Amino acid sequence: MKINRGYIVVGLMIAFALCFELAAHADESDEATTITFSQPIQIPGKVLPAGSYLFKLANPNSDPNTVQVFNAAGTVLYATLQTMSTERPQPAGDTVVTFAKQGAGQPDALRDWFYPGHEIGVEFLYPNQQEKEIERDRQQTIVAGHSTVSEPDTAAVGN
Repeated sequence: MKINRGYIVVGLMIAFALCFELAAHADESDEATTITFSQPIQIPGKVLPAGSYLFKLANPNSDPNTVQVFNAAGTVLYATLQTMSTERPQPAGDTVVTFAKQGAGQPDALRDWFYPGHEIGVEFLYPNQQEKEIERDRQQTIVAGHSTVSEPDTAAVGN
């Protein structure tokens, strides 16, 4: 019995497509997003050096207001942060993050994070005095493509 190579190739392509489709949707429940910063970024209680980090909801079913920050591989936990829900007027098709531009010599502060297609996101909670200062700072919202951000020297975001 002779097997046509074309059928094998098509079968393998379908198998790979199904595998990648499942992998692409595997992280939606915890909203896992990898963000690469080209400069240090302030999160509550810590400054993250330039690099790639995995942001995800700690317990999306029971507590959607706790975000964990890991290294890009998800093997080292850097922070577990309390947040509160915040809204956008319309959902964006890509990840959206908002930074507060702090004074000279200080890193930008990460304010909000919205998962693609969501109107509801999270606002990071800072200590009272720092929160007041951040509220006065200029806000910069970044809408990211699937792997990069159009704003230079800020961040690259991927899901």
